[in-house]
Amino acid sequence: MFISYKWLRELTGTKLDSQQVRDRLTNVGLAVDAVEVRTDDSVLDVEVPSNRGDCLSHVGIARELSVIDKSQVSNLKSQLTNTKGQTSELASVEILDPDLCPRYAARVVRGVKIAPSPEWLVKKLEAIGQRPINNVADITNYVLHELGQPLHAFDLAKLAENRIVVRRATKGETIKTLDGVDRKLDGEMLVIADSDKAVALAGVMGGEDSEISNSTVDVLIESAYFDPSSVRRTARMLGLHTEASHRFERNTDPEGVLAAQERCVALICEIAGGVATEDALDVYPKPIESRSVSLRMDRVEAITNLRVSQNEMKRILSALGFDLRAEDASVLTYTVPSWRHDVSIEEDLVEEVARHAGYDNIGTDLPPATLAGEFHFTEKRKRALRQALSARGFDEAISLSFVEATNDFELIRELRNHASVKLTNPIIEEASSMRQTLLPGLLNSIRHNFNQGIRDVCLFETGRVFAHDVGMVKGPLGGHLRGEKLPIVEREALALVATGGAMEADRAQPVRELDFFDLKGAAEAAVDAMNLSEIRYEAGAIKHLRPGQSAKIFSDSIQVGTIGRLSETIAGRYKFRQPVFVAELDLTALLELPERPVLYSPLPRFPSIVRDVSLLVDRTVSVADLLGAVRNLETHYFVGVTFVGTYEGEGIADDKRSVTLRFEYRADDRTLRDEDVDQAHWPLVQSLQKKFSAEIR
Repeated sequence: MFISYKWLRELTGTKLDSQQVRDRLTNVGLAVDAVEVRTDDSVLDVEVPSNRGDCLSHVGIARELSVIDKSQVSNLKSQLTNTKGQTSELASVEILDPDLCPRYAARVVRGVKIAPSPEWLVKKLEAIGQRPINNVADITNYVLHELGQPLHAFDLAKLAENRIVVRRATKGETIKTLDGVDRKLDGEMLVIADSDKAVALAGVMGGEDSEISNSTVDVLIESAYFDPSSVRRTARMLGLHTEASHRFERNTDPEGVLAAQERCVALICEIAGGVATEDALDVYPKPIESRSVSLRMDRVEAITNLRVSQNEMKRILSALGFDLRAEDASVLTYTVPSWRHDVSIEEDLVEEVARHAGYDNIGTDLPPATLAGEFHFTEKRKRALRQALSARGFDEAISLSFVEATNDFELIRELRNHASVKLTNPIIEEASSMRQTLLPGLLNSIRHNFNQGIRDVCLFETGRVFAHDVGMVKGPLGGHLRGEKLPIVEREALALVATGGAMEADRAQPVRELDFFDLKGAAEAAVDAMNLSEIRYEAGAIKHLRPGQSAKIFSDSIQVGTIGRLSETIAGRYKFRQPVFVAELDLTALLELPERPVLYSPLPRFPSIVRDVSLLVDRTVSVADLLGAVRNLETHYFVGVTFVGTYEGEGIADDKRSVTLRFEYRADDRTLRDEDVDQAHWPLVQSLQKKFSAEIR
């Protein structure tokens, strides 16, 4: 935003030169990118933070400058001497949507003469890059840059029935704006209308049908407070970014509506002539309540390490517009000025004091503590997880937390009964929701790799996923926002994707194609690296996975995730032409589980004996079922059982398969004989035969 140094000096009487003003404003958080000399003035290009809408004006910057050089901001109240009649006799105002327009004020000036602006006004506007139009339009722009309150002037004769109606547009309604473009509106856009049609886009731009012209005699001056999100949406949907919308989007001062309007009307009467009405039609159905914030003075030093005297704290906050309501030995209670929407808690007041006391005066001492710093107790296990997956050839991905709304994926258990969090002002139109699953981001990464000619990809990601429940939440200026939804669930998740071939060290080509078991092994390695109990799998139907190639993942009796091959529907949507295997686990649930105890035992002194058995079982019997059944049997000398392989094909019925298991036996005091092993081994095998109707091959 361009700020005139000469204008600032008129407001504050500062003795600092433009370069000093640049440095001092930058030090308090209002970065000045450049200072440009223009004729007899210097213009500062100030980068105003998005939460400091109060600084989008010369008075706002002057207020900060007055704290810096201990000056006073000039009183800009204008005196109106030529007034007659009531506004209500000449016009009417009705607000149909007070949630989008909490306040609207109108005032009429009759008998104006439209002409070029005086030289002083033209110079001030041109210095900050504003093109002069005519005296009335220039005055509204002047007050906007002076006070930060956007205003609009209507030709009263062009308003049907002299009415102002603030309402939502009807679906398909159109308006020709001041730039000469016909714009189609939707039902969520707020417009200013007369009794017949829309005559302006609220907070964005006026309409051509009601603009000021050389024949204008009577003008209606609008000054209002509009909902920031509504203005932002309208401006973005229509591709319009104006000086007015820029300020309304960042919140203007709802209590400064009448002061700015009176300043504008006084200047019009002075420069363009005319007679103003004695009052304003001020429609303000639900006045916004002021807020109070208390500051414990010792908190300034505790948080920032800055030692600021009580008198200096009072001076800084008073000059910034904070009104001291109550004071005791250690606590100051302030009323927050209506233009400071960014201040709501004690730490905000601490920041205001720290900004002007000087960030560069903050020491570098470490905060006092009795213990050394340490990682969160889960960090060690998450680091082990990353190392395990990296060792298996997986690369870590980091995706955007905002995604396109979709219900194609089955969510982790804790999020299934909740809806997605919708963004009211998304950075990207196609990413309007907070992610409920990590998979869309990883699948986009897979697609990007495919587009670059890379077909062998293994990725994993850890991150937070979100959901909400419907609730009523207070708006930024009090009251309630209809239809707002409050996030209540936030979980950490782990997702893996694998596709293409399995790559080995020192090999340029993959040795084989990746399959379900590669991903299963990676998931098990990750869980094992976190020193948790083994996870188990159960076949099941998963929304985003191919039927018959999907499973649910359990830890004990709790489902913690899903795994399988991506369904044809979703694969087709992403234009994948090769199998893609995906898994997602609830990392929060896993990290809440107790770690396995670390047990130590002496190395065996005697050799073990192994026996392989091939069992012909029904295809519905899983290897996990067989292994679990063996491990649940208490047998003398039995050490463990491992899976060797399966066989399906010639000589085996279609509904059967052969599963080979390897049993291991060992004694602690001697080498076992074959007859000792037989006595332990065959009862195990027979129990499997009986339980699973198995045959020995």
